[in-house]
Amino acid sequence: MRTGNRCSFERRTLTAHADWWKTYFDQGYVREYEPLFDLVSDRQQVSRLIDLLQLESGARIADIPCGQGRHAHLLAEAGYDVDGLDLSAHLIDIARARGTGRTLRYRRGDFRKLPAAWTGRFDAVLNLFTSFGFFADARDDAQVIREFARVLKPGGMLVWQGGSRDGVMAKFLPSDWWQTNDGTIIAQDRGFDPVSGFLTINSVWQGKRGTERREHRIRLYTATRLAELMLESGLVVEQAWDSFSLKPLTRRSSEMLLLARKE
Repeated sequence: MRTGNRCSFERRTLTAHADWWKTYFDQGYVREYEPLFDLVSDRQQVSRLIDLLQLESGARIADIPCGQGRHAHLLAEAGYDVDGLDLSAHLIDIARARGTGRTLRYRRGDFRKLPAAWTGRFDAVLNLFTSFGFFADARDDAQVIREFARVLKPGGMLVWQGGSRDGVMAKFLPSDWWQTNDGTIIAQDRGFDPVSGFLTINSVWQGKRGTERREHRIRLYTATRLAELMLESGLVVEQAWDSFSLKPLTRRSSEMLLLARKE
């Protein structure tokens, strides 16, 4: 009986954490990762994307998920026609507050099921800032890749940027901390399950608001497995780099940037 109760508790706990992404990307998320949201860095990354894509002015780009519009806004400024999609109402509100227009649009949505009208619409799809591997069922990740492929034109490109399982594990950091602009101390403890591939991050905040606790998790992939998933959807990985740098991807790269093209 005790074993049954424990299993039932574990199932309930798994279910409770499975959909963490539905509520995580709120005002707290913006505060937590504030040190990484830097306009100079954003402009450098967008400049790198423009160099990689080599698209003409007016080309159609989808930023999925777009977050608070850090990249989408700058790409529209550079002359591209941009659609941003994100599930978080809070982040979409921030993105819209930065500005929208004829060539910059935002909408809420789940990237497992993109708008039907987007089929074959885009010259490029961007998936940036470790925005993949959220779902409890790995088949949902494969569905996301299929949706990216569906909305691309023939010959269109997918740019995927995020954590590399090989590099993260080679330099695994079980704990870390930093301070935000308002003096809040944020500490993270991390654990990794090699079977599921999930990296679980427990965050503790201490500051003017008192103590807060948050948890999220993300499934890490190797470049090999991502290339396989993309190929199953008709996307061929052509190049791989150490994140946004010009250096080639290695087994010690903590982040990777993959460029895939639709056949």
